[in-house]
Amino acid sequence: MMTIARLLCFPLIALLAVNASAAAPDEASLGRAEGYPPARSLKQAYTEPYLVGSFSAMDSFNPSCALAPADDPLALKKAATETPFSYRFRGSKLTLDDYMQRQRATGLLVVKDGEIVAERYNYMRGADMRMLSNSMAKTITALAIVKAQEEGFIRSLDDPAETYAPQLKDTLYGQTRIVNLMRMSSGARFIEDYSEHDDRVRFNDAVRRVGVAQAARLITARSDPEGQRFNYAGAQTQILGLVLRGATRRTLCDYVDEKLWKPIGAQAQATWLVNPADQDVFAQGAFNATLHDYARLGLMMAADGLVRGTAVVSRDHLLAMTDATRQPEAFRPGQMQYHGSTYYGYGLQTWILPSSHRRFALLGVYGQAIFVDPALNLVVVHTAVGKDAAGDASGAHLGAERDALLRGIVSAYGDW
Repeated sequence: MMTIARLLCFPLIALLAVNASAAAPDEASLGRAEGYPPARSLKQAYTEPYLVGSFSAMDSFNPSCALAPADDPLALKKAATETPFSYRFRGSKLTLDDYMQRQRATGLLVVKDGEIVAERYNYMRGADMRMLSNSMAKTITALAIVKAQEEGFIRSLDDPAETYAPQLKDTLYGQTRIVNLMRMSSGARFIEDYSEHDDRVRFNDAVRRVGVAQAARLITARSDPEGQRFNYAGAQTQILGLVLRGATRRTLCDYVDEKLWKPIGAQAQATWLVNPADQDVFAQGAFNATLHDYARLGLMMAADGLVRGTAVVSRDHLLAMTDATRQPEAFRPGQMQYHGSTYYGYGLQTWILPSSHRRFALLGVYGQAIFVDPALNLVVVHTAVGKDAAGDASGAHLGAERDALLRGIVSAYGDW
């Protein structure tokens, strides 16, 4: 997902014309005059004017590990003609270019049947830049877990985490079944609302001081029996990282590189930030890759695990991760409660969309997303620098308009 790109996008003149046609939102406050500088620290990276520069260069000022691309990258050809997408939002009919002028998107890529049918960038970003995943990385961690099960390193997802990560013995998370960590249903009393002093802040601060295993000992009480209620918390994904490392005796970075990154046909090097306290990867986020390679990941998932006829992960595991009918009823779209909404469902570290057939997404704070529609063989990659974690502090309603855009893209090929 980064550098070595052959720029398999639309002609440069066309891209320049699009990007020069109008200003992107909040260019001044996001650091245009300074060339969109990256931060000097992780804490500073999530503040303006450092969001744009940091979200495309996070590995330049933080320790990271590298994932090498495939020797024979999967080709992403540009379509002969760009698809003229449109969508409706709050009574107006809008275009893809309108969207890029209205929302703080850094990049947008649409791939249909393996061909690039639209590509845009804002804020002087480009196809060769590694863009931060935030929580989209959670799905990558889950893919590594199911791959480790396929290879026999993990006997069952019903095993407790401490079976493979003995340093978690006698902790709440250690005693939680892997499948319930993957479904964000450990039952732990944990608030992750992105406020200044939520449990997420407390846990992540401890991770950076003493490592994941010791930080896990801060979580001592359940508010619900495990497996019954969705409660989103990145701490659960960090525990999955320990499970993977204990089961395979390999780092998450190394395992994903060999078993997922190269097999999807990645064209560019990717990176994953590493925690200096214990040298573990930040499994819940902090992956960095180009939009083209994020699309290749989405295409593998759209094909139920196949790339060029070879299974990267099994179809059964992909369905377990992404099919609403495979989830308990309380985790399906229309029934699962999350921040006062029942819009999304949740599989195994993957968001499930309400629709007429299986659609799912990898989502990250500040507007990161990979949308996958297997029936249409359609992948949409969206990176952004939202005003806050939800992306909506500016009043621009990033999430709602992004959903409207997605529905417009789908409508060019089929029904929602």
